[in-house]
Amino acid sequence: MNNNQQITVTSPLLPDLDEFHELLKEIWNNKWITNNGSFHCRLEAALCEYLKVPYISLFTNGTLPLITALQALRITGEVITTPYSFVATTHSLWWNGIKPVFVDIDPATGNLDPDKIEAAITSKTTAIMPVHVYGKPCDTKRIQEIADKYGLKVIYDAAHAFGVEVNGKSILNAGDMSTLSFHATKVYNTIEGGALVMHDEQTKKRIDYLKNFGFAGETEVVAPGINSKMDEVRAAYGLLNLKQVDRAIEARHQVAIKYREALRNVEGITFFDDIPGVKHNYSYFPIFVDAEKYGMTRDELYFKMKEHNVLGRRYFYPLISTFSTYRGLASAHPDNLPEAVKMAESVICLPMYHTLNDVDIEKVIEQIV
Repeated sequence: MNNNQQITVTSPLLPDLDEFHELLKEIWNNKWITNNGSFHCRLEAALCEYLKVPYISLFTNGTLPLITALQALRITGEVITTPYSFVATTHSLWWNGIKPVFVDIDPATGNLDPDKIEAAITSKTTAIMPVHVYGKPCDTKRIQEIADKYGLKVIYDAAHAFGVEVNGKSILNAGDMSTLSFHATKVYNTIEGGALVMHDEQTKKRIDYLKNFGFAGETEVVAPGINSKMDEVRAAYGLLNLKQVDRAIEARHQVAIKYREALRNVEGITFFDDIPGVKHNYSYFPIFVDAEKYGMTRDELYFKMKEHNVLGRRYFYPLISTFSTYRGLASAHPDNLPEAVKMAESVICLPMYHTLNDVDIEKVIEQIV
């Protein structure tokens, strides 16, 4: 590898171009390129089987399923969520006129801390929106117990959690609904895309209406829907990627093993280990820098890596709660979110993708040890 060549933080899973070309010819022959075509239907069925979920609805990106889930469940008032996520999580609430209430995270997982949820519930709270951060499963059992106790809905932002299972069962079946992102940076992608997982046929029908302007037939509109359908080209691309995603995840697993072996005894550097009983997807490899022990701040290491053409990402930094739209909320005060602040200020996600070779991995490691 040329020493001046950048090692990017991620690289997309791409289908075989010749295979894709054959499917494109089929789409061209069909002359049906959107609106619930054959590839769209095939991909929904294939994803249900792969992900072990009963019903799924495809979307054109990963943000619109969040917005639509909130609409479908008629969520209003306040929703408890995490500040440690991508901004789409909280933006989906704002777009629905809902007030986000930030709750701190569990430092052992980066996920919403169930011990902190009850104290944030008010008479206006209608739902909880947790995130499976880096694909690490939330404590779904405890979150559901709290939701049941107070009569709240639960929508999981599972953008990072494609294929993740606990004891052989998909975490996407937790809560009332789960959303997925199929963005190019994800383990599995359709270039841009996403999906919403639900438990019953009636809900799927409602979601499918909502993502197509509310049409329930040629002349009947049953709800004020939007247009967020996935087209045939990306559905075909997604079908091909589904055939190779397991190999890509295993390749990522091998990268994670090498990082852990090299970094385990580096003073001031910590990372997450695999959780027993969990089928991980190795979507990210975050490390956390303790400046005092390591002898360098997170940002100093981040920029040192960058100077050597190793592109990490401070993901998630800054916290959503610090952005101008949300920083005025009482729950957004840093004193309310000490663990989230600490994680955001110490994290670097290392390069992680299926084609990362040993030379590249060694160069990444050299910048840290």
